[in-house]
Amino acid sequence: MHKQSLRIIVFLTFLAVMLHADTVVEEIIARVNDQIITRSEFLRSKEQLRQEVQQQNPVDADKILADRDKDVLRDLIDQQLLLQRGKDLGITADTEVIKKLDEMRKEMKLDSMEDLEKAAQAQGVSFEDFKNNIRTQIITQQVIGKEVGSKLAINKDEEQQFYDQHKDEMAQPEQIKLSEILVSTDPKDKTTAPNDPQLITAAQAKANDLLDQIKKGTPFEDVAKANSDGPSAQNGGDLGFFKRGSLAKELEEKTFAMKPGDVSDVIRTKQGFIILKVTQHQDAGIPALSSVEGRVQDALYMQKLQPALRAYLQKLREDSFIDIKPGYDDTGASPNQTKPVETAQKDPNAKQLKKKKKFGVF
Repeated sequence: MHKQSLRIIVFLTFLAVMLHADTVVEEIIARVNDQIITRSEFLRSKEQLRQEVQQQNPVDADKILADRDKDVLRDLIDQQLLLQRGKDLGITADTEVIKKLDEMRKEMKLDSMEDLEKAAQAQGVSFEDFKNNIRTQIITQQVIGKEVGSKLAINKDEEQQFYDQHKDEMAQPEQIKLSEILVSTDPKDKTTAPNDPQLITAAQAKANDLLDQIKKGTPFEDVAKANSDGPSAQNGGDLGFFKRGSLAKELEEKTFAMKPGDVSDVIRTKQGFIILKVTQHQDAGIPALSSVEGRVQDALYMQKLQPALRAYLQKLREDSFIDIKPGYDDTGASPNQTKPVETAQKDPNAKQLKKKKKFGVF
């Protein structure tokens, strides 16, 4: 919900109270400093959680929902606290939002941002809400990275211990990582017939020339980016990993016999002429710690991040004004958290209200 909309809701609620109105425009279930959480937001989040769980794990959906449903308000409060902390840190995410939207546009093969907006609207999604959701994700991630993640340390002993405890889970089949350069033989205009001899001859000549450039020292990735007709061109031809049995027999025999860094000859396929490079060759079995160190570090980071983040959010609660409507529960509340006291005559022992903006008239 937009900040301006929130301000209007607070203002209307304020007027309703002052005028003893019988109808509340929007039910407020929580106040987090100068922001509010409404019942409609709360219900919308519960429904979104239900849909996500149903899609990800329909078999155990009821059990998962029963466990996670109680934390919906906690998560909404977490989000508000992180967004407010992001504002304090001067994080706007404007550039990152534009970059993310452009990446999505390219992935969907749309020509302009207007086309992306139309695609969102066609799904019944407000484009402004869509952008705000992306901004929220980016800001909260950056705050967590800066305030929590950057302070986590992982030492070699922890890496070794984790590796020893999870060796069996890291067992892998033999596989290779390939990069490709494709020179397509598909006609680019309707006037050229499929399998036109001249087109095939020209494509083969081009592929041979590209292979010659690589042999003379031009990086494979540069040649792929500039010349490959395959979808992997923008990634330098990277195709990812292939296990034994996942490639055509002819290609498997050639590539699995190659060493990392080896480049194949020009190979004829249905799509055209290809040149393949083996960038990695992993043997079957349990890999050495050195080859999976990044994965181990990522796993340890996530293991440490959750409790550290929970402690950080509890501390933010202790330093904030948070008021929950009776009947609702913040499962992330700190045991040291106190509710601010507001009286006609100020109590010197009352917790100070964190002042950012005033509630009521803006």
